[in-house]
Amino acid sequence: MDDSAAGRLDAETGSTSQTSQTSQTSQTVATRRRMSAEIWIVLGLSLGQSAVYSVISLVAKLTAGPPLRAQSAVLNASASPRIYLDLTYQLAGIFFTLMPVALALWLLSEGGRSAVRRIGLDAGQPLRDLGAGALLAAVIGLPGLGLYFGGRALGITANVVPAALNDVWWAVPVLILQALKNAVLEEVVVVGYLITRLRELSWPAWAVLGCSAVLRGSYHLYQGFGPFVGNAVMGLVFGEWFRRRGRVMPLVVAHTLIDIVSFVGYQAFGSALGLK
Repeated sequence: MDDSAAGRLDAETGSTSQTSQTSQTSQTVATRRRMSAEIWIVLGLSLGQSAVYSVISLVAKLTAGPPLRAQSAVLNASASPRIYLDLTYQLAGIFFTLMPVALALWLLSEGGRSAVRRIGLDAGQPLRDLGAGALLAAVIGLPGLGLYFGGRALGITANVVPAALNDVWWAVPVLILQALKNAVLEEVVVVGYLITRLRELSWPAWAVLGCSAVLRGSYHLYQGFGPFVGNAVMGLVFGEWFRRRGRVMPLVVAHTLIDIVSFVGYQAFGSALGLK
């Protein structure tokens, strides 16, 4: 092969290599853009939307006239005075609220991977998950209660009513389902899905944890500033647990236990304790 032919071959090889690199770069940019859009869509259909409405609710409370401490934030309210219509509304609400969880898991199952195993939502370590979940519930629940009452004393937290269902036979089972629904929705979307996707976008660890924690705090702002801080701290702890252990199931257990104590305890003993 003469020098001119060799030169042409080298030029063609270099051109092909450059074209391949450009194509790979374009695909990477397109993938990142698509993934970013996907995150916005999932959050816009779920807890990102809740965060926006929560901010609006807080602004409404702050501009309503009475101080924040004199206002209430009601969770798990009855939807109808008709007992079985109310039950229907409650169950339908639980079912449809979990649709973003199904969407997030479906998106994480790309390439045939198991999404539940990918984020540790499987039941492969039941005793370990239950033990870790109970420990996390104690670590988060007690300080969280202190932050709530501290916020009430400072006037920066509304009066939170955890349960306001009618006195019906199905109240406790529905409240347990509500607690489980909240846990699955928040831990799968805000921890399992969001942290996984942000890591795939090569965000630094501090930014990933901060984003997850601030989002968790934001959709609790309708309760006031105390719950925002408490839930943001909870988000940091839960996010770091997931980053280190790769399992979301203990977080679901912990969150469910915290909400069951709050919801069922208030429904059953609120009047006796003078909270209602």
